[in-house]
Amino acid sequence: MKVMVGLSGGVDSAAAAYLLKEQGYEVAGATFRLLDDWDEAKDAKAVADYLGIPHYVFDFRDIFKKEVLDNFTEEYKQGRTPNPCVRCNKFIKFPAFFEKAQELGYDLISTGHYARTDGENIFRAKNLAKDQSYMMYNIDKELIPHLRFPLADLSKDEIREIAAKAGIPVAQKPDSQDICFIPDGDTQGYLERNIGEMPHGKFVDANGKCLGEHKGICRYTIGQRKGLGLSLPAPLYVGKIDPEANEVILVDNEALFKKRLIVKDFHWINGAPDMPIAVTCKIRYAHNPAPALASTYFYEDRALILFEEPQRAVTAGQSAVIYDGDKLLGGGVIIG
Repeated sequence: MKVMVGLSGGVDSAAAAYLLKEQGYEVAGATFRLLDDWDEAKDAKAVADYLGIPHYVFDFRDIFKKEVLDNFTEEYKQGRTPNPCVRCNKFIKFPAFFEKAQELGYDLISTGHYARTDGENIFRAKNLAKDQSYMMYNIDKELIPHLRFPLADLSKDEIREIAAKAGIPVAQKPDSQDICFIPDGDTQGYLERNIGEMPHGKFVDANGKCLGEHKGICRYTIGQRKGLGLSLPAPLYVGKIDPEANEVILVDNEALFKKRLIVKDFHWINGAPDMPIAVTCKIRYAHNPAPALASTYFYEDRALILFEEPQRAVTAGQSAVIYDGDKLLGGGVIIG
């Protein structure tokens, strides 16, 4: 069987390609060009050459700008905190990649993601600390049978050991810790370059009392305490961002906890079950899934999630993703 692997130039995708080749697949590699200033293909090409597999480069700059970069800046302008990896998976890393692979005669695609699939569903990886299923809730059901995740049951140390023993050139390459289009990790610098200086406004408390001046709402996110530039008698945190009033509302820690949230653009991977349904829910990538009830809301694409225990810093723009055990059920974007 033929499978095309998304080669990023890192050790995970390189190990995925190696393992699939060892399993008897006819393997090719593909690297995505997402930015004008871009050099990821060099390491990916070296891996493909070492493994003796074809290597392709797909130019996804236009769709990446439209669906990821533009969305990223617009969300921050509206006082929300987006997850660009969710958008990239939804529009590029799976559907656009699969379409290109099919054009070249490959009916299966693979990535170095940490997740599992049985051909019908997606599950959390065995390595829960690295699990990336959270960012896959938007995958269409029809695509799942065409996915392969060979790293599903492996730890990072095991992957590096496999790559080193196989002599793969990037076996010891450090992991990327940042958003791919902000490699220096300076999100504020990126936003300033691409949005410009946003108007200053007021920090206010829960009663509307002015506490000082903020430097533009894109600089803040829910739960933030550091970097406010205020001298306060007691610790306060960003509890809400109001783009219409251009205000950042500061609250005490207790006020950050919520038992309910509303999600838009909700996507059920295998259709909506009978509801309400008992689930566990993650409200950000690094969040431990918490017990909750999920049900449809006023509109077809919205859901209401009720937690058993209040959760801290529910953040508009992030995704709420629900599970039945380790099985990914779906998710959507938090709006309140």
